[in-house]
Amino acid sequence: MTLVLNQVSTIFLAIALLTFGMVLIKKVGFLRKFCIPAPVVGGLLFATLATILKSLGWLEITLDTSLQSLFMLTFFTTIGLGASFKLIKLGGKVLVIYWLACGFLALAQNTIGVSMAYLFDLHPLIGMMAGAVSMEGGHGAATAFGQTLEDMGINSALSIGVAAATFGLVAGGLIGGPTVKYLITKHNLKPSETENGIGSPIAEIEKPIQTDSFFTQIFLITLCMALGTYLGELFSTATGFVLPGYVGAMFVAVFVRNIVDKINPKAIDMKSIGLISDVTLGIFLSMALMSIKLWEVANLALPLLVIVFVQVVFIVLFGIFVLFRLLGKDYDAAIMVAGFTGHGLGATPNAMANMAAVTARYGPSTKAYLVVPIVGAFLIDVFAMPIIITTINLFN
Repeated sequence: MTLVLNQVSTIFLAIALLTFGMVLIKKVGFLRKFCIPAPVVGGLLFATLATILKSLGWLEITLDTSLQSLFMLTFFTTIGLGASFKLIKLGGKVLVIYWLACGFLALAQNTIGVSMAYLFDLHPLIGMMAGAVSMEGGHGAATAFGQTLEDMGINSALSIGVAAATFGLVAGGLIGGPTVKYLITKHNLKPSETENGIGSPIAEIEKPIQTDSFFTQIFLITLCMALGTYLGELFSTATGFVLPGYVGAMFVAVFVRNIVDKINPKAIDMKSIGLISDVTLGIFLSMALMSIKLWEVANLALPLLVIVFVQVVFIVLFGIFVLFRLLGKDYDAAIMVAGFTGHGLGATPNAMANMAAVTARYGPSTKAYLVVPIVGAFLIDVFAMPIIITTINLFN
């Protein structure tokens, strides 16, 4: 028996699972204590249930997740609207350090993957598929490079890459909160009192949301989305270098924010922007996790699980003992570690969900919300792709 959910039903299910996750977090102390994001809780429970039903031959559920990209696009646009040029200056040195750390992580992940492959007497490129390709690269890179390796004669590279990316996505959503909670508790860290939400002053959050102002924010968001996606396509066509639409929208939003600030500083309402940001992120991540096909990775060999486990241990240790110190050992550094574990093992939305879960409990971090999405969504590939391609050529 097959149950096919259309676009509207899939969105309803995503929201229902997100709400269910919120309820569970309130009821279950462990989830609340370790800042596990609500979309991760609800989405993974559904993915597990769907896997059980399919494996028993009772029911197969097909989802229409075509609107995931729209919610993701909206979320990153809100991030851009929260960034003024003074915040970019603020993140200058820290952004470079974070970026270099991501480059080192890609190198380390490939080294771990290849080394573990030799340990299990596997082709080294199989190990690479459980390295930076699937960890920092996520499902997109795993699919692209997996097909390339299979064309080169490396059997099962695609399946292994997708499986590793799935495990990484799950792990990235689960360990970010607990890791940062440890740092915050151990070092007694607190956020700046002058920040709130994506970057608004505390006083601003106390203002009630007005309908006229709310629609002004929607107008600005959709304007940036339209311009950003169009310019992204234009840039890709002209240069041959693919620029994701959400990255283009985010950068357009940064410029729109600063232009609007010059004309009318009160036009941007960060309380409304923050609300839209939280809603779109929650729905996107819920849709992404509930649609994971766990049955496709159920029969994976033990070596893959061990490699991914080692990757998880490494990124946690690197985040706590190296990156946190390099970034300044303050509250912002701890929040960026949450983002680092999220996109270092899965995807940028994972990073943002990790940071959202922690900041919702402990307080905001404007610097982290500026640095992490810019590096995780775009700049990271400047290091990761050459490292991946070099590894392929070394062991081909």
